[in-house]
Amino acid sequence: MDRLNRRNALKAGGVLGVVGTIGLGAIARADPWTWSPEGSVAGSGSGVDPLTVWDPEADELVAGLVDRGEVPRVNELLRTWTKNGQALPDGLPSELRDFMEYARRLPQWTDTGKLDTAIAFNKKRGLYLGVLYGFASGMMSTVIPKEARAVYYSKGGHDLKDRITKTAKLGYDIGSANAYAPDGEMIVTCVKTRLVHAAVRHLLPQSPHWVHSAEEDKPISQNDIMVTWHSLPTTVMKHLNSWKVPIPAHESDAFLHSWQVAGHLLGVRDEYIPKSWPDANSQAAQILDPIIAPTPEGAKLADRLLSLGANIDLSILSKPVLGAFTRFLLGDKIADGLSIPREPVWDPLLQVAWGPFIAVREGALTVVPPLQDPYWLLDEFLRKAALIYLAELRLPISIELPTMNRDMSKPPR
Repeated sequence: MDRLNRRNALKAGGVLGVVGTIGLGAIARADPWTWSPEGSVAGSGSGVDPLTVWDPEADELVAGLVDRGEVPRVNELLRTWTKNGQALPDGLPSELRDFMEYARRLPQWTDTGKLDTAIAFNKKRGLYLGVLYGFASGMMSTVIPKEARAVYYSKGGHDLKDRITKTAKLGYDIGSANAYAPDGEMIVTCVKTRLVHAAVRHLLPQSPHWVHSAEEDKPISQNDIMVTWHSLPTTVMKHLNSWKVPIPAHESDAFLHSWQVAGHLLGVRDEYIPKSWPDANSQAAQILDPIIAPTPEGAKLADRLLSLGANIDLSILSKPVLGAFTRFLLGDKIADGLSIPREPVWDPLLQVAWGPFIAVREGALTVVPPLQDPYWLLDEFLRKAALIYLAELRLPISIELPTMNRDMSKPPR
């Protein structure tokens, strides 16, 4: 009750001076939750709407760490924990250690054979995955309203490049040859991200700026995590299929499995993790597709994302070109909502040449159409664009728990 009273007080007299009411608790759906847990990796479940479920195990624990001022020391210790098989550092609070030992375990349903196949798939399709994680999944995050607001008003919204780098680490780690192996880093990345989510859940409701913009009183529900999840593997596979990239069924299933394991390690209940691509697509149709919409916060984040190409040498990665590719991937409605200008050269080139270009790369066309220069440009674009989100990954990246929200008096970096 104290937290809800605080939210009412912030809404009534917060620094933005907005007066109004928004329903407390989990925001209601436009349509009831109908996705069946029979379509999950668990095969059964309570059927409770994930909008009303968070991560109570992590939330109570991390809220205590934040309130007692223990987070800086925890972050310092966890900087040394970088490999999946590595022992947790000495000195962690005992309750945190116990939770992390539990949270780092792979689920019982993990199929190591599928994870090995996923490694081969990621290696074979690395160029496509890199550009899709960046410009389909990454840009889609800016039109997921709740995610855009949470990023914008949390500490990560101040230094967007740092935030992007840490997000890119998830895609990089899951695509590495040792993702879930003892010498890999995917388990570490997932567990640390789960702790960060818990910290954000505790901190954001204390931000008057977020309170006045948000429709919910607590961010990052299980539903929100799965929305983001679908913006990654489900969206990537949708584009690969639309491009007619030939993918054997066992490789497609393995790619899905690697993300199923990731969802579990991020704290998602097994009853919400789809067991197959048809189940994933049906869930995405209910929780992702209907909520896509631009927001002022998302438009600002998108503008920053499109500026990342300035750090890469080739002028082919200029902001207009990246904007055109975003429009090509996500459509006119989303691009217009993000105020991305139309490009008279690149927009039609992508529409006309991308399909044949992929077909040539995949060997489906034995004769290259008479568009030599555009095809070279597209190939160079594909290779360089895949590097944008990996450009900073050569440096040590430490995913750390925040201790505060974004200071809105300071301009973002």
